[in-house]
Amino acid sequence: MKIMISSRRHHYVARVSIFLVTVALITGMVGCGGGVEYDLTIASTAGGSVTTPGEGTFTYDEGTVVNLVAEAEEGYRFVEWTGDVATIGNVNAAITIITTNDNYSITANFEFECTPMVAAGWSHTLGLKSDGTLVAVGWNDFGQCEVGSWTDITQVSANRVHTVGLKSDSTVVAVGLNDNGQCNVGSWTDIIQVASGVYHTVGLKSDGTVVTAGDNYLGQCDVGGWTGITQVTACWQHSVGLEFDNTVVAVGLNDYGQCEVGNWIHIIQVAAGWLHTVGLKSDGTLVTAGSNWIGQCDVGGWKDITQPRLPQMAITP
Repeated sequence: MKIMISSRRHHYVARVSIFLVTVALITGMVGCGGGVEYDLTIASTAGGSVTTPGEGTFTYDEGTVVNLVAEAEEGYRFVEWTGDVATIGNVNAAITIITTNDNYSITANFEFECTPMVAAGWSHTLGLKSDGTLVAVGWNDFGQCEVGSWTDITQVSANRVHTVGLKSDSTVVAVGLNDNGQCNVGSWTDIIQVASGVYHTVGLKSDGTVVTAGDNYLGQCDVGGWTGITQVTACWQHSVGLEFDNTVVAVGLNDYGQCEVGNWIHIIQVAAGWLHTVGLKSDGTLVTAGSNWIGQCDVGGWKDITQPRLPQMAITP
């Protein structure tokens, strides 16, 4: 009887031992495989963000393929991924993948991008390059061409002897003759478009209001009550604003009727000349107001005129 009990105990112990060894082997195998996890830390520079999977620190199993999507803000472009990029599918692509084989930290890099454009003053010419710098030639007696150090410019405007530049951070710079304070724009912020008159400067803010600097002898700076403006233009001694409902307002010198724009409708762009104002309508035709002494308003037969891309547009109310 004692021998039978001992034998049963022996078999029981053997079976338990085999079970425990099996469990240990399985646990060891799992521990050597898919149980490993790694952290993926994602960040971005100014000018954009990583929308997939987002930004911050994420934990994935070893070997997980993670989709990456980087999106640039307006005025910027995606450049490349930097950091631990050995397993990124394409470091130069905004949409790509990364395989998590270790703890990685990556950054999506963006850079400022602008639309090249030109501007002309009375006797000087400026060119805005795609990297946000400027070149200038012509009359420079008042330093209106001294723009070689400017960077991150998104728009440039020029008139008689001063030049104005809008920067990517929505501030403004200006050089040239400043006898009426037309270059006193250093304190401006939240600007999305600039325009230069002969002795004054106009800035459009993102909320659709307008600021000015310089001579106001004929009321060309009386824009304090303007709201809902989407574009501004200026010239000799008058300022013009395009409203969000495609109507137009104007202030300043009106001896030749250049400010008689109150009945204009369906306007999508405005331009101010020396003594006249031009409006582009949504049907591709033009309207004008002001002096026509040398035929500058003879545009009645023009058709299919298109609007160039404006540097930036205001937020409509």
